[in-house]
Amino acid sequence: MPTTLEPHPTSPSAPELPHAEIAPSRPASSPSLTPPPAPKLTQITPAGGRPGSSIDYELFLDCVHCGLCTASCPTYVETGNENDSPRGRIYLMRAVRDGRLDLSHDVRRHLELCLDCRACETACPSGVQYGKLIEPFRIDMEQFSPEPAAAKSHDWFHKYILFGLFPYPDKLRQALVPARIAQKLGLEWLLVQSGLWRLLPTRLGRMATLLPKLEKPAPPLPAFLPAKGRRRARVALFTGCVGDALFRQTNWATARVLQENGCDVVVPESQVCCGAIHFHAGSSAPARDMADTNVQALDASGVDAIIVNVAGCGSMLKDYGHHWQVGQASRLPAPDQQQLAREEFAAKVRDVSEFLDALGLIQPPGEIRVKATYHDACHLAHAQKVKEQPRNLLKKIPGLSLVELAESDLCCGAAGTYNLTEPEMAERLARRKLDNIRRTGARVVITSNAGCLLQIAREARLQGESLKIVHPMDLLDLSYRREPLTF
Repeated sequence: MPTTLEPHPTSPSAPELPHAEIAPSRPASSPSLTPPPAPKLTQITPAGGRPGSSIDYELFLDCVHCGLCTASCPTYVETGNENDSPRGRIYLMRAVRDGRLDLSHDVRRHLELCLDCRACETACPSGVQYGKLIEPFRIDMEQFSPEPAAAKSHDWFHKYILFGLFPYPDKLRQALVPARIAQKLGLEWLLVQSGLWRLLPTRLGRMATLLPKLEKPAPPLPAFLPAKGRRRARVALFTGCVGDALFRQTNWATARVLQENGCDVVVPESQVCCGAIHFHAGSSAPARDMADTNVQALDASGVDAIIVNVAGCGSMLKDYGHHWQVGQASRLPAPDQQQLAREEFAAKVRDVSEFLDALGLIQPPGEIRVKATYHDACHLAHAQKVKEQPRNLLKKIPGLSLVELAESDLCCGAAGTYNLTEPEMAERLARRKLDNIRRTGARVVITSNAGCLLQIAREARLQGESLKIVHPMDLLDLSYRREPLTF
C-alpha cells in the first residue's frame, strides 16, 4: 500500500505502477472555440465488475495530487498518514477501480475513516468534486463486500438504530421516553460523571453521552404559519428526523424567524428523513425512496424556496439532483420525469441563513449581551459553500459579541453518525475543537448542524466546561421576541 506520492502520468487504459500519479495535462484552447464541458455525473449501480466502475473516470483525473488539501483534512491532520488524506484516498479508489489494488480490509478502513466533510473541496485549486467520488464509491464498497454478512445493512447497530430508528422522528421520540425519565431522576448525570457509560457496548455508550438535556416536548408545527407584516416569500420548511426529535424547539424558532421576515411557512406533514443516514452508510435504495417522498411532499413548484436548518440535511437535499443520475455523460439517455423532479427540487433548497441573508434580514430588536463564537458545520461551509451568511445574520443581533474560532471549519468529529461508528477519531477531533473554543473565552458556541450541537456539547460535559451550544435561529428568535438567553 502506498505511503508516498510521486508524479506519474497515466491514462485509464494504460498499465500503471502501484504508486500515485498526476493526471495528464489537458491542452489549452480558445474559450470561444471550445464547447462547454459535459456535466460530470455518477451512477450508483456499478456498470463494471469492480468498485468505482460506476464513477465517471474524469472525476478521478481532476486530482493532480498537489497536496494542498492535506492541511484541511481532519484525519490527515490527526494521523499524518498519506492514505488518510484526500489525495491518498483518491489514489486508493482509482487503483481499486483500475484493478491495480484489491479492496482489502486496510483499504476499506482508510476510506471508511473519511468524515466526508468536504473540506478538501474548499481547499482544492483544481475543483476536485471529492463528494462525487467517496459517496458512490462507498455504495459500491457495500455492494462488492466479499462477505455479504459483513455489510452495514447486516450490522445490528446500523440495521436497528441508524437505519431502523434515527430516520423516524416519532419512533425516536418514543424511544427517548426512558432517557427523559432517567434525566429527571439524575441517573443520566450519574452514568456520565461516574464513567459507567464506558461499560456499555461502545456505540450505545456514546449514544447515551451524546443526548442533550431533553426539554419538554414541543407540539408539532402546524401545516401553515402566515407571514408577519408585508409578505415577501412563501417557503416550505424541512423539519428532518433527529433534528425534529431532539431540537424541535429550533424548528419552531426557525419558523418564527421566517415569519418575522415576511415569509409564509408551509410545513408538509408527509415529509420524511432526507436519506443522508442511509446514503452515507452505502445504502442507496432507501435513501432514493426517501428523496422521492420528499420531492412529492415539499412540492418545489409551489414555493419560492425549500428551507432547511440542519447543514447535513441541506447538503443531502441539494444533492438530490445528481445522486441517482444514470450513465456516463457521453451516453446519457433522456432523463426520466422523476429525475427532473429531483433536480427541480434540489434547485430550490436553501439553508435558512443563506435564504435570509439574500432576502435581507429585518433588524431584530432584542439585546443579547454575551460573548459567542461560531463553528462552521462542514456540510454548510464546504458542501454548500455557506460561510459568511450565518455570521452576517448574527452580527445584526444587538449586544452579541462574536469572536472568530481558530480552525472553525475543521470538523468537530460529528459528521452525521460518524461519532458513533468511528469513536476514536471523533473523540480526537472533539477534543481539538473544544481546545480551540476555550481559547476564545466565549460562553456560547453557535453552529448550524444538529450533529455538531450534540458533539460539542458532549465534549464540554465530559470535560466539565460550562458552555451554551445553540443554533443561529435560536438566538435570532430570542432577539425578535426580546427574551434573554438562559444558561
